[in-house]
Amino acid sequence: MAHLASRRTRALTLPVGLALTASLAFLPGTASAAVADAPTATVRTDGPKLSYVVNTRGGIGTAALVKKAIAKAGGTVVTSYDRIGVIVVHSKNPDFGRAIRTSWAVQSAGATRTNPIVPQATTDIGVAQPLTAEQAKIAAAGAKAGQDELEPLQWDLPAIKADKAHQKSLGSSRVTVGVIDTGVDDTHPDLAPNFDRGASVNCVSGAPDTTAGAWRPAAGESDHGTHVAGTIAAAKNGTGITGVAPGVKVSGIKVSNPDGFFYTEAVVCGFVWAAEHGVDVTNNSYYTDPWMFNCKNDPDQGALVEAVNRATRYAEGKGVVNVAAAGNSRLDLAQRSIEDATSPNDSTTVTRTINPRLCPDIPSLLPGVVTVSATGAKGLKASYSNYGLGVVDVAAPGGDSTIYQAPEAPADNGLILSTLPGGKFGYKAGTSMASPHVAGVAALIKSTHPHASAAMVKALLTLQADATACGAPYDINGDGVIDAVCQGGKSYNGFYGAGVVDALDAVRK
Repeated sequence: MAHLASRRTRALTLPVGLALTASLAFLPGTASAAVADAPTATVRTDGPKLSYVVNTRGGIGTAALVKKAIAKAGGTVVTSYDRIGVIVVHSKNPDFGRAIRTSWAVQSAGATRTNPIVPQATTDIGVAQPLTAEQAKIAAAGAKAGQDELEPLQWDLPAIKADKAHQKSLGSSRVTVGVIDTGVDDTHPDLAPNFDRGASVNCVSGAPDTTAGAWRPAAGESDHGTHVAGTIAAAKNGTGITGVAPGVKVSGIKVSNPDGFFYTEAVVCGFVWAAEHGVDVTNNSYYTDPWMFNCKNDPDQGALVEAVNRATRYAEGKGVVNVAAAGNSRLDLAQRSIEDATSPNDSTTVTRTINPRLCPDIPSLLPGVVTVSATGAKGLKASYSNYGLGVVDVAAPGGDSTIYQAPEAPADNGLILSTLPGGKFGYKAGTSMASPHVAGVAALIKSTHPHASAAMVKALLTLQADATACGAPYDINGDGVIDAVCQGGKSYNGFYGAGVVDALDAVRK
């Protein structure tokens, strides 16, 4: 972040200057009709009310048997995603997790949070910056030149050739990108023309809420999702900014609660909703709270990995391309030993040494998810961006401090300009801002190849990316100390993956 105020979402403030296949273990198969074992001891109800995900094993009728065991263990079912074998449960029994895991029909189960009563309030991420007088003049000139008013300030569009792509195609209105995030203000003049209400929802509770406007951020909530949505699909309508794919649809899938936490039950709901409501691409600029990394050998954290993995695989099987931000902690995610001193972020943090291969950031490091690193205005890895050979798939503009990477005129800000609630615009930076550039390019690919599978769209993303070599030793601040080590060759490396995504290639048939 330069100051990493919050890593829950993949944005930061910088100083200016899959339908599942039958081979999956939890899908219906042959199972005994015996009632699932459940604890027989007296059930306690004196603990804090926590939320859990319970992942069932395969077998006909398994979900029904597990629900009986849940009740006996002192749990209440909030909702059940039987297609993927994930049940969302609330319980005040402090022994609920241990108790329900004794059932033969339960593969794993875990608490999705560590402190539901007094969560930490979210810190504002990014800053809305009003246009200067000089920027206003540039905007007026852009309008006369046939661009959207603020497009001359968007150095990120030519960085991926989106400006040239728009001369050929703006993308298809039959393609929808779901913004799984803090909510989207669909009343914004630059978003309203392209907003898909039918594919929008509030998933915060773990169950879909389709009340009109429920997908919007409430007053005082983060503007993060609205900024992301603009980068993807702000309309090319003569005013405001231009999205990477200004002709496609965008939907709001709200998964962040009022305190800014992205809990597992909400994230699972978001992916399942996208899978079943015509979404072609999802953007995921966050990590699933409260753990930055979830260790599979921990009974709670392992269950969270399993639940989100089932949901992303289900979405991909339905044709959805899932794109996610790599994170803003300057970490080499290919290392087998890194330190996490930020988790859990909803109670007292602990310092852990973990292996990202065994303790993935979810959803970013899950199989099948496109992992995106960030670049600045000079095309170098952004100072804050995570990286890693074999981890990063592609790169895209996320912005950086002008101290490190200043853009060419007329742009005078190294961050990413996009939409904010209430018809406003502002700058942010982060892998949060890089990921929606990739989601937008994926939407252009899907527009060009409407019958392409998710696997084909992902393949084209990497094949069409502009290969970017590691370059000189990475001393981003010029102090003589190497700040990160890039491993790999020009065609594939830890900083840029297969390269920087190419919007122009995406619209070529």
